[in-house]
Amino acid sequence: MKTNQIIYWTLTGLVTLVFLGSASGKLMGNVEAVRMAEGFGINAENYRNIGIVELISVILFVWPRTGILGTMLLSAYMGGAIATHVQHAQDLMAPCIVLTLVLAVAFYRFPELRKKILGQAD
Repeated sequence: MKTNQIIYWTLTGLVTLVFLGSASGKLMGNVEAVRMAEGFGINAENYRNIGIVELISVILFVWPRTGILGTMLLSAYMGGAIATHVQHAQDLMAPCIVLTLVLAVAFYRFPELRKKILGQAD
């Protein structure tokens, strides 16, 4: 296996694990997490729905054919998380780090994305 492919799948796996852990907590209705969400004004049903959206987004991110769409959805999702944290005066470090990780992995995985955003030639 080429080094680039190992890096590609390792980075993709790291992002996937972060989001699968987060989505599973939402889908399983972790009591502490639901209590925290309710503090943000999100009820248990909506919290579960957010977990479903997160799970679908990460599946699209992992699948190479839909990876760019998944990147956009995960980026939007993390933008919402950042906005929620700002609105409720919470620490921004964790969602900003996760968003940075998603974008860094996407830039590595998708040369066409890097070319469009950074204007790099082939």
